[in-house]
Amino acid sequence: MSSLLLDDQLCFAVYAASRAMISVYRPVLDELGLTYPQYLTLMVLWEEGRSTVSHLGERLQLDSGTLTPLLKRLEKSGLVARSRSTVDERVVDIELTAAGKKLRAKALKLPETMMCRVKRSREQVVALRNELRLLTQQLTEEAERKADTP
Repeated sequence: MSSLLLDDQLCFAVYAASRAMISVYRPVLDELGLTYPQYLTLMVLWEEGRSTVSHLGERLQLDSGTLTPLLKRLEKSGLVARSRSTVDERVVDIELTAAGKKLRAKALKLPETMMCRVKRSREQVVALRNELRLLTQQLTEEAERKADTP
């Protein structure tokens, strides 16, 4: 595939699909008062209970320059609390507040709502998700390999 036509590019197809997915999430998340990155952050915290900023960055593949303002907004809205670790003051711990925990119950409907909107079977969604995970892993490994090469 040596074409420079936009419609022939895998990167553009992935980019366009990502933007379309987020736009379908937006009205549902608006009802919860969340942005898409805030929702992803809360999903990690709902899953793990509490975290550090660095761990959240790893899970969400976000750098601290992007994640810190996002966490400050979540804290301002009363959904998370940030605190310095008592073991290492360089580490910032993040935990859900009571309001953040309560919001989980309202968010439980989102996966099913989104399944209805993507108009694919569960099997198709799982297969696509797994293929995208594999692609992400391979591309990440390639980027890391290139970064390690002088």
